[in-house]
Amino acid sequence: MSDGLFDVPGQAAEGVDARGGVDFRGTGEFVPLAVRMRPASLDEVVGQRHLLGPGSPLRRLVEGSGAASVLLYGPPGTGKTTLASLISQATGRRFEALSALSAGVKEVRAVIDLARRRLTVGEQTVLFIDEVHRFSKTQQDALLAAVENRIVLLVGATTENPSFSVVSPLLSRSLVLQLQSLTDGDIRQVLQRAIDDPRGYCGEYKVTDAALDHIVRIAGGDARRALTALEASAESSLDGTVDVDLVEASVDKAAVRYDRSGDQHYDVVSAFIKSIRGSDVDAALHYLARMISAGEDPRFIARRLVISASEDIGMADPTALQTAVAAAHVVQLIGMPEAQLTLTHATIHLATAPKSGAVPAALSAAMADISAGRAGLVPPHLRDGHYAGAAALGNAQGYKYPHDDPDGVLAQQYPPDELVGRDYYTPTDHGNEREIGPRVQKLRRIVRGR
Repeated sequence: MSDGLFDVPGQAAEGVDARGGVDFRGTGEFVPLAVRMRPASLDEVVGQRHLLGPGSPLRRLVEGSGAASVLLYGPPGTGKTTLASLISQATGRRFEALSALSAGVKEVRAVIDLARRRLTVGEQTVLFIDEVHRFSKTQQDALLAAVENRIVLLVGATTENPSFSVVSPLLSRSLVLQLQSLTDGDIRQVLQRAIDDPRGYCGEYKVTDAALDHIVRIAGGDARRALTALEASAESSLDGTVDVDLVEASVDKAAVRYDRSGDQHYDVVSAFIKSIRGSDVDAALHYLARMISAGEDPRFIARRLVISASEDIGMADPTALQTAVAAAHVVQLIGMPEAQLTLTHATIHLATAPKSGAVPAALSAAMADISAGRAGLVPPHLRDGHYAGAAALGNAQGYKYPHDDPDGVLAQQYPPDELVGRDYYTPTDHGNEREIGPRVQKLRRIVRGR
């Protein structure tokens, strides 16, 4: 075997077994394709052109001239760990890696102490923390002084928005760089390299275009998932050919880009509600299916539907709230998976219902007056008169009982003096509010004695 881990280009690597894995130096240890194909230089990095332009902070770090700590934020399989490794290689610093899943404050402090001792002999340390968003506040606080005093160059990787998961002091001391999902073209490039490169399969497998297209589709912008799917398919090939049927048989289903505890949780439900508000029933159903497939709590989905019924539809279709509340009850009564049909029922009702923002607008206008101090005394005739001495104070005196009027409505002051004539609710001409609007105007005229 050659001095390197793999043979020269154009030849199959020694130790490649029938499954396509690589036996490192005959030890029986097989290294996954995704690990073998990790870029060894900046030129091999696929995607993230927006972060790797000339003079960009990330390029300076990777090329060894940057000094700021960095938080790499983005979806899985977009190159966060790769970039951290390249930064360490380029800077010539000692590399220490911790996973937030297994490291505690003790381990963090041990690495910092080691880095401090290295500084005395002129060696600097890159500290890579994977899943940094899973560190507790105490663990993150333990990093602050070391980052601020440049004892370590921190490179944190996270799939969650750091604004939600990283403490403010650490956030302010780091560059936050958002990686983007890889495009279909990027994923195809990664796959083709793995098929041709000696670190991968060195041309041993013939992968059809349809198979490549299918892997690209199920990868969802995740290079690691794409390579894993290719590897699983290659392991199942008996004749060196990978076609779409083999891929479908080897790979269960596409990954759903969704994290119930992360920012994807908020992004997807935000898109769900905005699609309902925008009356795009198909988009709303897409996001609903995405949440259901990812195992989102159906009670959370039901609560959002109940809120949307009043916030985005309101009196334009009063039955929308009834449907949403009924869906919430069904979720409680029967649970999943059956309740997913009821959630779909409610989503379609709300997305196709006439829309009105008059309910939240009415509340907002009323709340604005309260915040501005326009909250005068309750008119005496409306005050509580059910206690001794109330009449002597003038409470409930002169109150007119609406049910005594043949029409059930009569002229009478209800708001405080400062707010007489103030309109909060403005019906739209959508759906049921088209009929409510004229009635509201008529009621105001009668009540205000106009």
